[in-house]
Amino acid sequence: MQYHPATVQTRTATRLGTVRLAASPQGLAGLWFDDQRHLPLQLDGPQAWPQEPQHPVFGAAIEQLHQYLRGERTRFELPLDLAGGTPFQQNVWRALLSIGCGHTTSYGALSQQLGRPAAVRAVGAAVGRNPISVVVPCHRVLGKDGALTGYAGGLERKSALLQLEGAALRPAQPPGEAKA
Repeated sequence: MQYHPATVQTRTATRLGTVRLAASPQGLAGLWFDDQRHLPLQLDGPQAWPQEPQHPVFGAAIEQLHQYLRGERTRFELPLDLAGGTPFQQNVWRALLSIGCGHTTSYGALSQQLGRPAAVRAVGAAVGRNPISVVVPCHRVLGKDGALTGYAGGLERKSALLQLEGAALRPAQPPGEAKA
């Protein structure tokens, strides 16, 4: 991923864990849980983005995130910077924005929506690399049988986000039990 050279960062505590946020001059460029997969190297170390908690995007993003987690908000109204991804990834991430709160889709349905029915794995990889968790709702994408699969922030968080939204989830099958 290529981020704008003027990207800055901050963090906030939430009921689902500490969240790291990144913003560029164009808008919110990242939102990651501290322990999730695919964290950018620029969050820590000698190449770390500067801490700038007063960036105007952060105030709105943090307020809206907390409202969402309290069940007071169903949509985010923030400028987003998705330019760090490839054109294909950006298309997938924009498609994720069309999945309404409380609704889910499958990786296959998402690839169909994008006009790329044979690209299910590529769509899944792009969903997994979504840099703006929660705001760009990759947690709303399920396996083809409705199973909770593939969330970089962890399946426990994915489940908690979907429950918060009131999404209908398929009950977990006991091991070895045949699917209906």
